[in-house]
Amino acid sequence: MAEQGVLIGVGLGPGDPGLITRRAAGLIEAAQVIAYPALAGGESFARSIAADLIPAGAAEIRIDVPMSRARKPAQDAYDQGAAEIAAHLQAGRDVVALCEGDPLFYGSFMYLQARLADRFLVEVVPGVTSITACAAQARLPLAARDGVVTILPATLPDAQLSARMDGAETLVLMKLGRHLPRIRTFLAAQGLLDRATYVARAGLPDGVCLPLAEAPEEAPYFSMILVAKETDPWL
Repeated sequence: MAEQGVLIGVGLGPGDPGLITRRAAGLIEAAQVIAYPALAGGESFARSIAADLIPAGAAEIRIDVPMSRARKPAQDAYDQGAAEIAAHLQAGRDVVALCEGDPLFYGSFMYLQARLADRFLVEVVPGVTSITACAAQARLPLAARDGVVTILPATLPDAQLSARMDGAETLVLMKLGRHLPRIRTFLAAQGLLDRATYVARAGLPDGVCLPLAEAPEEAPYFSMILVAKETDPWL
């Protein structure tokens, strides 16, 4: 009986292929089987980042994830993807699972790990996070000395955002999408609009970095707001 393969979650960084780590690149180039998420009926951003590294003969497992607020369609997609991956692992083939950003920071890989880690060995290769990429684009130091960084999903109600941002020198607001106008209004009410920076698709040719007051009304999926609550706290 063949020895089981290993599931390897590989972080690709925020989109610029130049930010893929050397370890991640080596694993992708040597892969027999590649798995990656994709928007149902659309392209896979993860695959596009690593396209130049994927071997011509590698088997590919595409996990079509519906863009739906309901959880079940996505859960079903990961169930099916995990089953396909498990078949390769059981046959002794390692599977390299591609993930935008970092696999365990809002990363799609964590859903595969949850389904397979009790049966197979799992390795994780970290990647550059969207937060550090956006901070670099904005040239905004995230933390210094005893500084506190608070990361919040914009999907939280205003009352929860307000309660959780206390004590932080820097705020990171993710998952903007349709919530961008509400978050802009919320930060203006908090007196923070002039300290907020909007960053979308950091590091990519069509990337945007603007004061939040000048940001568009609609935000793409890959966007966030950085807020420096203190003035030059690193000095």
